[in-house]
Parts: sequence; structure tokens; C-alpha cells
Amino acid sequence: EIRRAYIKAGPYHVVLSKYPASGPEDHPRRFQSSWYVKFSSWLEYSPSKDAAFCLPCFLFVMPNGRPASTTFTVHGFRNWKKVNDGKKCAFLVHMGESHNAAEKSCANLMNPSFHIDKQMNAQTREEKKMNMLRLKTTVDAIQWLTFQSLAFRGHDESVNSRNQGNFIELVKLLATYNDDVAKVILANKVREKIHEEIGDAKYCILVDEAKDESRKEQMALVLRFVDNDGFIRERFFDILHVKDTTSMTLKKELSSILWYDGASNMHGEWNGLQALFLGECPYAYYIHCMAHRLKLALVAASREVIPVHQFFSKLTFVVNFFSVSSKHNSELQSVQIHEITNMIAIDELETSKGANQIGTLWKTGDTRWGSHFHSVYSLIKMFKATCEVLQSIVKRGSNYSQRGNANSIYNLITSFDFVFILHLVKEILGITYILCQALQQKSQDILNAMHHVSTTRALVQKMREDGWDSFLETTKSFCEKYEIDVSDMSGLYIMGRGRSCHQKDQITIEHHYQIDLSTATIDSQLQELNSRFSEKTMEFITLSSALDPKDEKFYPQDFTEQERIILKYQLQHYELGVLHHPSFQSMSKLSEICRERVETRKSHCYHLIDRLIRLILTLPVSTATTEISFLAMKIIKTSLRNKMGDGFLANYLVVHIEKEIAEIFSTEYIVFDFCSMKERKAQV
Repeated sequence: EIRRAYIKAGPYHVVLSKYPASGPEDHPRRFQSSWYVKFSSWLEYSPSKDAAFCLPCFLFVMPNGRPASTTFTVHGFRNWKKVNDGKKCAFLVHMGESHNAAEKSCANLMNPSFHIDKQMNAQTREEKKMNMLRLKTTVDAIQWLTFQSLAFRGHDESVNSRNQGNFIELVKLLATYNDDVAKVILANKVREKIHEEIGDAKYCILVDEAKDESRKEQMALVLRFVDNDGFIRERFFDILHVKDTTSMTLKKELSSILWYDGASNMHGEWNGLQALFLGECPYAYYIHCMAHRLKLALVAASREVIPVHQFFSKLTFVVNFFSVSSKHNSELQSVQIHEITNMIAIDELETSKGANQIGTLWKTGDTRWGSHFHSVYSLIKMFKATCEVLQSIVKRGSNYSQRGNANSIYNLITSFDFVFILHLVKEILGITYILCQALQQKSQDILNAMHHVSTTRALVQKMREDGWDSFLETTKSFCEKYEIDVSDMSGLYIMGRGRSCHQKDQITIEHHYQIDLSTATIDSQLQELNSRFSEKTMEFITLSSALDPKDEKFYPQDFTEQERIILKYQLQHYELGVLHHPSFQSMSKLSEICRERVETRKSHCYHLIDRLIRLILTLPVSTATTEISFLAMKIIKTSLRNKMGDGFLANYLVVHIEKEIAEIFSTEYIVFDFCSMKERKAQV
């Protein structure tokens, strides 16, 4: 304001009748008032100092340490003889770059339209349009890269780089805003949407842990609930880095009722955590992941019977022989093509779309026991082709190692012991395969899962009691087809390489295969299934599946005493009036009944039954969704991106996994939230 006042007043043009003289007495020099006319915009005179000054430079030019820089601003100019000196005139020399900049600053100060705040607010419509375009392009690029689990940055992002990274190559911008900002907005919007979906409903938290590429312990949180339309939802909510898996650390991270996985390697830590939560909430339920229960049951059963345990080691040896060699694998596929072509030619195989595909021997996985069934089944299906390739390698192998291994494998798989256990394992794993697949499904309801458990146990029990004759006939038929010697079942069984006289028990070969192998393996499987799926859980499932009023004892805090009485009579009306309704007759799952109740508005008439059904459906079956999140984590956080921050990783996973919710939010909506976070310099 002081500067503006000086500029408004203008240069001090004092006119005297006679200005003071300076210089030699014989030729004195004086300031001339006519100079005001030539340099009116800046020149001013100080009578007290008898010196000339420059008003713009006095206001805006800062001294730089050189004497000339303070002549017209501090000390004043009084060397009058240098004024009327043609091109060397001191006033003309002064009007250089710094003087012109000072005059421009004066003009800008007196022109409000050139002020910074006015300039920022006076952006043209085209500039705003371009700002919006840049921001929308940035948000769209972030969304797309997140959905596809791609990296943002490149190894070399310089201007001359041929590949500046996915983000820059995708949008081709000269400058971008911070890409983390839009990601945080979108991830938080997804979490808010999940909160809205849950509302006031009961929900459970599924928790599992795994190590990421940086060897950090990451704990995934998934929320399971029943939405307003009666659908079971499992939403990935967050992933947290925990320093350790002790009870107190996990308790600190989680603040509500916990549902978690009971894998053996975490069992001790989770049990301690269970005690901490049950101390605060005695009615919380402790439920193991049923998929892990089944895995542990299958692992224990396979190790209980020694010949079966040895069989899986032999099976791995057979599969690896072909999988590690591309040449052997190609030979196996060539033999399959020839075999399928011949069988189609003689009308032994039907042709249709997707049928008669060329495959290979499946590898077994430690975490997915469904792969064991595929491995066994693939060997049975390609048994003839496998034997032909092995015989070919024995005759024409490139070295003694290949020929020796091929001969050992051929003798192994063509033995009756191997074929018998191969078919035995195939039958047992075939029965449990359906259960494996059901327990690994996302948003599986617990009643349907326990129904699969019950039918699996019943089928295994039936195989034990009535399946021996048909199973033995199938095994013998397979051996006859491939010319494998079948032992005389009525003969005396000799254990190992010993003699019959050294054996304490004199048993037949059929007794050995039926009792010592088949029955022992089945009993081991049944025992593990019974121990892994407890009677208490089965009691709860039985009551829940029938909607028995006794089921209320499992939810003592969710129903008041009066509501329990009303619930009893609602169930009676429900049984007569609803279950006999035509729309409910074809339903076999409780989740289907829940959705139908919402559609027919029966949930309003029988609100306590609706509450009971939703509580039952909220119970988790497995941690399949958390396993999916860890798979996504391995895709996103790789060895090349192992320095990714925990917050960035969590937001990235939320947007990537819950893509269905993230796609709801438009780019304009995200841009609006981005702009409302704080005041921006650029307008959109």
C-alpha cells in the first residue's frame, strides 16, 4: 500500500527559480527543470540533497552490492555534467534492464488484473477445460492400471527414454498430479460403499496372514455379511502389516468379533487371540476355515497308511519325469494325438466341441488338495500313452540316466500295488473333490458346506461297507486292459521280502488289500473328517438347517426373552404358511430362501426368522476370499516392486479386488472429491 501511495503521488517534481550550483567555480553545473519533461515518468529531485532519484527503482530495485546500483535509489545522482552527453547521458544509461523491470512492476502494482490472486482466478475457459482433461485422464489411467494389476512407474522415465513406464506411456502427459491422491480417494470411497452395504447388519471378519515379497507379515481383513437383498457378500476391506502374530498384536489390530482361519502353523497364536476376544465377548464364535480343515484331514489320512504315503512320493516322481523335460512331454502329447485319432476312427470316441483335449500329467500342490485328484485322474486317463513313451525312452533314450529312470517308472506303474492304490486314491479323492471345490468358493453359506461334509462322510462310509467288490472288479479290469499281472487274491500274503514262516499273522492277499490298505485308508479318512468337523458344529448346523427354536441358544444376546417366545410361534406359522408356498418348494439352500423372503416381503412379516437366517448365513465357511487377496498381493507386489508402501498396497488391493464397487464411481465424481479435499491453484 505504501508503494501504491508513492506511485499515485508520482515523482517529486520541485521547480526552483535557481537550483544549487556544484562543480568548479569557473564552470558550475545545476539541475535543470527541463529534464522533468524528458524523463517525467521516473525522474525526481531532492532539494535537501541536491540530487536526482528514480522513483520506480527506489520502490522495487534491491541493492546488489555494486556502487552503481544505489546511485538513483540511496545516495542520489548529482554529476550534472554527464546528463547532456549524447548517447552517454547518465539518465539514458540508467534506463536499462533493471529500470525497465521496476517500471513494469509499478504498472502491474497499479493494475489489479495482474495481481497473483486475480491471475489465478482469471484463467480462461480453455485452461479450465484442459485442467479437467488432465485430471480425468490421470484418474482413468490410475483406475485402469489398478484393475489390471500393473505397475505405475517405469525403470527409466526420462524424456529420451523409449519406455517411460505404464502410467506415462498410457496418458502421455508433460506433468501429472500425485497419482497416490486419486488412489486414496477411490479406495476410501470403496470402503465407504462397503460400510453402506453392511449398514446395521451383523457381520463377521475373516482374517488370514501371509508374507509378501518384502517378507513382511500381512494380515488380510475380509468382511462377510448379508446385504439388504438377501445376498451373501464377502468384501475385501484392508490388509495390515503386523510386526508379529502374537495375541496382543493381533488384538490391537482388530477391535470387533473375530472370525478366522485355523491353519496348523497359526493355531497357537489364534488360540491365544481367541481367549482375548472371548474374554470381552463370550458369545463370539471361533470357527476354523473349513477348507483348511479338509486339507488337514486329507494330509493326515494320506500319512496314516504308509503305502498310501509312499504312493504320493512315487506319483510325484512319475509326474516330474515328464514335466521337467519338454521333449518327454511333447512325446507324450504326440502319442495321445495318435491314440485319440485311432479311437475316433473306429468310433470308440465321440466328437464334440471341447472334447478329447490333449493334456499332460498334473502336478500336485501342497495347498490345494484338489490338484491331487487331477494328478491321479490324468495318469489313469493317459496310462497307455505314458507306458508307450516310457518303453520308447527305455529303448532309445539319449543317456543311461534317462533309460534307467524310464525303466524304473515303467516297472513301478505297471505293478498291481501301484495300480490298486492309484484307483483307491482316485475313488476317495473323487468323493472329497466336490467338497474341496465347494469349500473354496467365495461367499459359500455354511449350511450348504456342512451338507457337503455330511454327504462326503456318507459316501466314504458307503464305499467302506459296500464298495469293495465293485472297486476290485474295476481295478482288475484296468490291469487286464493294460496286461498287468494281477495277484491271486486267495494266495498267502508275504510281507516285504521275508518268508511266510516268519510272519505272525497268516493272511491272504485279498485280506491285505481289502483290510490293511482299503479299509485302513477309508477309516483314517473317516476319523479325520469326524475329528476336524466337531459334533458341536454339526449340532448347530442341524438346528440351523431346520430353523429349530433351540437354535436360539447359540445367539443369547441377539434375541430378548420376549423375542424368543415370539420366534417360536413365528416358526410355526412359517412352517405352515411359507414352506408350503410354491415359490419355496424348489429351494435347497438357506441363502435362496433368504433372497426369496426379501423379494416376497416375507422378511417383514417374519422379522425374527429373517434375523435368525441372516445370523446363520453370516457364519463363514472358508477364507477363500483372503486367499484371493494374497494371490492379488503376489501379482501386485513383485520382486521389482518390493519397496511398495503398506498404505499404497492396501489401497491398491481394495480397488483391484473390489473392482465391482470401484467401477460405480465415475471419473467426474472422483475429480470432484479430489478438488474438494483442499483449495487448488489450477481451476477445473
